[in-house]
Amino acid sequence: MTDPAPSPDVPVVALTAPREGVPAVLSTPDEFADVAARLAAGTGPIAVDTERASGFKYSQRAYLIQLRRTGAGSFLLDPIDHPDALRPVIDAMTGPQWILHAADQDLPCLRELGFVCETVFDTELAGRLLGVPKVNLAAMVAEFLHLGLAKGHGAADWSKRPLPADWLNYAALDVEVLIELRDAVNAALREAGRQEWAAQEFAAVLARPPAEPKTDRWRRTSGIHNLKSQRQLATVRELWTAREEIAQRRDIAPSRVLPDSAIVNAVTSAPRNSAELTALPVFGGPRQRRQAGTWMAAVNRARALDDADLPPKKAPQTGVPPINRWEPKHPVPAARAKAVRPAVKELAESLGIAPENLLTPAVVRDLCWFGVRDDETVATRLAELGARPWQVELSADPIAAALAGVA
Repeated sequence: MTDPAPSPDVPVVALTAPREGVPAVLSTPDEFADVAARLAAGTGPIAVDTERASGFKYSQRAYLIQLRRTGAGSFLLDPIDHPDALRPVIDAMTGPQWILHAADQDLPCLRELGFVCETVFDTELAGRLLGVPKVNLAAMVAEFLHLGLAKGHGAADWSKRPLPADWLNYAALDVEVLIELRDAVNAALREAGRQEWAAQEFAAVLARPPAEPKTDRWRRTSGIHNLKSQRQLATVRELWTAREEIAQRRDIAPSRVLPDSAIVNAVTSAPRNSAELTALPVFGGPRQRRQAGTWMAAVNRARALDDADLPPKKAPQTGVPPINRWEPKHPVPAARAKAVRPAVKELAESLGIAPENLLTPAVVRDLCWFGVRDDETVATRLAELGARPWQVELSADPIAAALAGVA
């Protein structure tokens, strides 16, 4: 087992290729069945990673699954052509602990394929609980194992086929030492007395429901803040919606269908017909010319809207507003925040972790906004808001003391 508190004087050795070579990419039902048998014959936890095509595809599906287990070896699975044939692999992986780095990024696409994770060890999250300055995989491997990972293809288009050899080498390295990293990090958690913290956080990751879709996502269009009128905002909304429909239907990242800058340029230029539209930058390209009718129809829909149907200049407020908007209209919650946030920060610093790892910003925000009822304690309120038991135990008394000074 690696020393849980590695010396900074130990040199980092470059890990440029898997020790047993880069595994072949497996994609057929027979190959998946063989993987399942080998995984079942292995021992201990299973190192898991996925590669997606964010920035290239609309979906967040897994285009490659990397696995490694002691006694079984490493595997690279292509799930695209035969996703239904993964059932034996799914069954073999249901039960053993999974080791993931940033589990919330990989679990959704694995669950989409039917994989079931019963227990997880998230090395990134564990690093945060230990106060490690940098928690990306390469930094963690260097910190705890004194190995340097060959990186550089995480943002690539993993839907490409065949996958280049250097990409596969990178993918295999992502699980090559994940089991050893888990052992080293777990030892550090045990030495720091934070294994229970980690266990509670890992359970929370598995229990976390999918994020609710955000409303008015079109308002996140880059450059929209330069637009002044409601009619212009309506045009952004119509162009954004048309782009979204195309992107989803063709499984292409929206920015590759039409960049935000082109949407804003079309809005400010206000073309009256397709000829004026295609005279604009981007819209004059061959692909955009073929879609000119779609974009012009969106512009015309916005132009034809009644004033009453135009979107407001500011997005309607839903839920608790951000803390920086509380004053001067909400002085009592603002006073609570001025007392509670420094208390949380001070406690977090004393523990050597970031404040958001002690209590999530959402928990702190809601606690300050709603306050604590007369018939409950701060500890009870924190638990109601989703704080884990270890967080409640550490933070309830300091927060109660901070709130006691608020009029």
